[in-house]
Amino acid sequence: MEPKSIVSEICRNAEEFLAGVTKRDEARAGIAEWLTIHHLKLPHDEKKIIIREVMNTLEHEKFFEPDAGGDE
Repeated sequence: MEPKSIVSEICRNAEEFLAGVTKRDEARAGIAEWLTIHHLKLPHDEKKIIIREVMNTLEHEKFFEPDAGGDE
């Protein structure tokens, strides 16, 4: 599966599997866990890129509250 497809899949389902998550570090951990469950054999470097892209998309869509914290 292409990384772009995985990013889209995660973003489509983010409200469901990240329900109640408002902190960025918690979201990163949840996304990493989701990738481990659904794409176990994905190389670590690709996981990092996908997590970064998902986080950028969620930021753009204002998924997080302004004072959520957990910044890099």
